[in-house]
Amino acid sequence: MSQPDSFIEEVSEEVRRDKLFALFRKYGWIGVLLVVLTVGGAAWNEWQKSTRAASAQAFGDAILTALDAETPEARRTAIAGIDATGDKAAIRALLLASDPTEDRAASLAALQALAEDPALPVVYRDLAILRRVILLGAEAPVADRHAALDPIAAPGRPYRPLALEQLAYLLVEEGKKDEAVAALRALTEDQAAPEGLRQRASQMIVALGGETAEG
Repeated sequence: MSQPDSFIEEVSEEVRRDKLFALFRKYGWIGVLLVVLTVGGAAWNEWQKSTRAASAQAFGDAILTALDAETPEARRTAIAGIDATGDKAAIRALLLASDPTEDRAASLAALQALAEDPALPVVYRDLAILRRVILLGAEAPVADRHAALDPIAAPGRPYRPLALEQLAYLLVEEGKKDEAVAALRALTEDQAAPEGLRQRASQMIVALGGETAEG
């Protein structure tokens, strides 16, 4: 390579290097920012996980402490005093409604509040409605119980088989034995229904004088 060519190449290399440094000075902050965001995002996720775990631990400890109270009244008071939102509030409400023999009115009120809270997932609201219908029993008109259970018995709802079972019992209560047997027989063939529920349905069919699918 001639001396002029070598000189031109060195100059070109310097120019490229200067351009690279200039670009880095101008846009290098973007790369730094991406690194900071990546590291910060990972740290934020870890902090959130740690916070959720600590919150769940504190809530569980508070529940266990409340359940250790000596009397039912003290337990209910302690549970009601636990600070909770979202899913934890739903669990707290279900615990408040878990002892209807001691305070039926309070249990019904807790279930009603839970069922009517649109901020909670449907799995909790449906469970509260189902539990409340069962707890009320014949105290509530059959039509009201039908109206409460029908939406829960819709396809895709989490407690559909249990709602269908209760609807079949309402048919028995209304004296519609044949319709009740048909509804219960459908439940015995429903693979989405728990085994225990299918067994209860079969036993009820026999008690009503009907025949199961096997019989």
